[in-house]
Amino acid sequence: MRKLGMMIGALCVSAGAAFADPVEGTWKTEPGDTGGYLHVNVYACGEAICGAIRKAFDAQGQSNDSYEHLNKRMLWDMEAEGGGQYGNGKIWAPDRGKTYNSKMSLNGNTLTVEGCVAVFCRGQTWTRVQ
Repeated sequence: MRKLGMMIGALCVSAGAAFADPVEGTWKTEPGDTGGYLHVNVYACGEAICGAIRKAFDAQGQSNDSYEHLNKRMLWDMEAEGGGQYGNGKIWAPDRGKTYNSKMSLNGNTLTVEGCVAVFCRGQTWTRVQ
């Protein structure tokens, strides 16, 4: 009986990993105006995809543990649309302190992220860290 319980537990853990969305993981943003960049952890939050700032780096690549927005949510309500496309989400831009309507496009180890207000859009291509 004990072995059966352990097998069921192992299956549950592996099933969770099998159903993970391919966009989940840690992504490196493009450098901002100061040359610094972020690591954003993208994860499932209910039925949607969310992302939070987990690490910040200066222009020289040194970790900035005092970055004021560490662990702040940056992406939320992103919906998988199939074929590596995500939409109907929101993204918060720390450099401007603004929230935009957002969509994303996954292509291998690159994630194109775009945020728009009316017809004005900004975007970046992020690279997978892990």
